[in-house]
Amino acid sequence: ILTKMEDDAPVIYGLEFQARALTAQTAETDAIRFLVGTQSLKFDNQIHIIDFDDENNIINKSVLLHPAGEIWHMGTSPADKSVLTTCYNTTSDSRVATLAAVWRMPKEWESGSHESPDDSSNNPQALELLCHLDNTAQGNMACVLWEPLGDGKRLVSLADNHVTLWDLEASSTKATVSSSATLEGKGQLKFTSGKWSPHHNCTQLATANDTAIRGWDLRSMSQIYCIENAHGQLARDLDFNPNKQYYLASCGDDCKVKFWDVRSIGEPVKTLEEHSHWVWSVRYNHSHDQLVLTGSSDSRVILSNMVSISSEPFGHLADEDDLSDGEENHQEEKSKEPLQDSIIATYEEHEDSVYAVEWSCADPWLFASLSYDGRLVINRVPRALKYRILL
Repeated sequence: ILTKMEDDAPVIYGLEFQARALTAQTAETDAIRFLVGTQSLKFDNQIHIIDFDDENNIINKSVLLHPAGEIWHMGTSPADKSVLTTCYNTTSDSRVATLAAVWRMPKEWESGSHESPDDSSNNPQALELLCHLDNTAQGNMACVLWEPLGDGKRLVSLADNHVTLWDLEASSTKATVSSSATLEGKGQLKFTSGKWSPHHNCTQLATANDTAIRGWDLRSMSQIYCIENAHGQLARDLDFNPNKQYYLASCGDDCKVKFWDVRSIGEPVKTLEEHSHWVWSVRYNHSHDQLVLTGSSDSRVILSNMVSISSEPFGHLADEDDLSDGEENHQEEKSKEPLQDSIIATYEEHEDSVYAVEWSCADPWLFASLSYDGRLVINRVPRALKYRILL
């Protein structure tokens, strides 16, 4: 189901299966491309590659078969457009386990022959299995994270209470464990999610388990901070501010989104309480860190403008020309009051839990959200705000 809309209006794509895994294609910086993984018990699971044609406001899709179980999490290589990871369910001896694997898209797909979407959906090609991240001893995979600025050779996996750093061979056909650590403590310790920090030369990782958020140094595999009760209930997701190295956002089942400065973890710097149910996903805009997206099982996507804790707290940075104009500009500067944090927009195109929100890697003003009923919605940051940020 495709709908074409004008201007700032959303574009909606409907999958025939349930889905909860969404990712932007990190290595693709020209085309606006998202990948969605399905959760079907009866049929082969699929990865839908969604290309958004911004000029004509239409979606082109192609489908690849995922010859394994329901997809719970996906990640894409920062260096190779054709390589991705999935965490998926598998059933053996009536026990369900979540495994992880590295896959490659078929060669024909890369060469751009996917322009005719009709052919691909009638006769979809399958992903090629490159290697398993073989962690059966360590429990169920929650997620696999690629080194953010890397050459696509380092991965971290979170499985039950184990965090493991993997090295991938150049061909991506073999993964070896380079180091690992275990979550210590009482109770059932299980990671729900994690994020590899793009700062500090990519040596740090943040993880969520139960109500806690922990920071790890990947060189020593030791904990560097722990926010014990970051959320009143399960912490679901987190993301690093791309421009401020000590700042991260988290969200959880207490319906809250919290912003932290990890140098002083006693209290969050800010808390948002706009959602009325569990918040599953939080994402900072890659270029403009005041823009924060959240998705929740209240079926809503909220775009917030967190100016007070962004790297440009006064709307925009004055450049040399501004300052040399002296008096004339003085009036204008007065009107540039510090912007207040605010909710920019609430998007209500979904009718089911929104499990994932992602910004495009190619266009900083565009984002996608995915609800469990298989509805993918592509939206833009409202034009008025875009120009206010840029001008």
